[in-house]
Amino acid sequence: MFKLEDIKDPSFIKQLNKKELITLADEIREFIISNVAQTGGHLASNLGVVEITLAMHYVFDSPKDKFLF
Repeated sequence: MFKLEDIKDPSFIKQLNKKELITLADEIREFIISNVAQTGGHLASNLGVVEITLAMHYVFDSPKDKFLF
């Protein structure tokens, strides 16, 4: 498998299959929850954007294609 620290650029995401993408989303959520628990802040909005961000990087050619939130 992989570690979050191993991800260097968006091209990594394109190499993953559906199961690996779900695992990555879970790991990102765990990272967010752990960090927000220590530092405080807004949790729900960060958790809600995980899948859409992964999907955008998977489908589009980022960073060539620009995203505007």
